[in-house]
Amino acid sequence: MSEQLKTVEGILAQAKTAAGEGADTLAIATARKAFRPEEAEVKPHLGKVAIVTGAAGGIGRATAERLHADGAVVVGMDVNPAITENLNSPGLSGVVCDITDQEAFQKAVENVAEQFGGIDIIVANAGIFKAGEYIEDLGHMWDLHLKINLTATAHFMKYSIPFLKQGFYPSVIIVGSRNFSAPGPGAAAYSVTKAGVTQLARVAALELAEDGVRVNTLHPDAVFDTEIWTQEALEKSAKRYGMTVDEYKTKNLLKTEIKSTDIARLISSMSGPVFRATTGAQIPIDGGNDRVI
Repeated sequence: MSEQLKTVEGILAQAKTAAGEGADTLAIATARKAFRPEEAEVKPHLGKVAIVTGAAGGIGRATAERLHADGAVVVGMDVNPAITENLNSPGLSGVVCDITDQEAFQKAVENVAEQFGGIDIIVANAGIFKAGEYIEDLGHMWDLHLKINLTATAHFMKYSIPFLKQGFYPSVIIVGSRNFSAPGPGAAAYSVTKAGVTQLARVAALELAEDGVRVNTLHPDAVFDTEIWTQEALEKSAKRYGMTVDEYKTKNLLKTEIKSTDIARLISSMSGPVFRATTGAQIPIDGGNDRVI
């Protein structure tokens, strides 16, 4: 058994005893708080339970693996069946879930809390991006962006908040985008939804601070080792800037390509003790963008 699972299951056993026979999941999560471990620099998330959406690949998978390496028991969720194979080790698992199905999504979140005794970290990463669709040509993709990128994020918070309020140093991370403040033509649906989740996170930070739940937003840009960046999307975006694809990948001020693992490291750090006094923050990880700066 992994160190992560051993720690989480030990805490759960103590919480069940303290809560008493017949206690429901939320009562156990409340009792669990009394057995909160101290945060450590080496494995800052030991004893914590995390959920990451959109975790079959890209940023989500890298984040799930990073949180697990830093001590958490992690459950990734994705509509892609590959998630069950991609995240499959002790303390790191994948669940097939359509986050636009409210009933299924709520059940999946509650199952994690029931299985492990609570929820301490959630990372709202799932999203879609279709480039090159101008406003006059908007069709069903507008509604689909809203449904996946924005509404499902609100539901994720709603289902998780009762458990986060009882969590160990609880943290909510929203994966936004540079587009929230510096949109481009042909990306109305994506840009609007990323602005929406940014505002949602700001409100959540205000609402949840009293319960010690931190809510922060990361704004990546040009993270090309993800499923949403198809070759077609890359070529369309590069063409708008009059660049080759290779030039487009490093068009930031630092002339560096940002990887999913870069985002994952920052997410884990923001969920840990380094950022223990930070909430409501919006942090770019884009190599430096003159339109944002």
